[in-house]
Amino acid sequence: METINAVGRRKAAIARVFVKEGNGAITINKRPLETYFPSSILQYIVKQPLNTLDATEKYDIHVNLDGGGYKGQAEALRLAIARALVKINPEDKPALRAEGFMTRDPRSVERKKPGQPKARKRFQFSKR
Repeated sequence: METINAVGRRKAAIARVFVKEGNGAITINKRPLETYFPSSILQYIVKQPLNTLDATEKYDIHVNLDGGGYKGQAEALRLAIARALVKINPEDKPALRAEGFMTRDPRSVERKKPGQPKARKRFQFSKR
């Protein structure tokens, strides 16, 4: 099997994933998953698509992660892994879609507007 690549995005984070057959090693920016994401919750988020398909030990995953915070990066990586697994086997798509792993979360930071302190906050109004 040749290397399959996919991209996942969330907020400002971008995850580029390269999946090939192997024994389940996940490398993020040349570091193992456990050192890049010390939190077990974030590790769980990343592995959700693999756990859904019982493919945790099947593939080696090499990741380039850039931008955003750790939560956004973990969710971008989850989307990228799900997309790569669908490229490998299209019959897995309904199972991953039912869990919500195939949907790109469109929410991102709203831009700051001119003449305001933040995106929606206004300066205090004074009548006199």
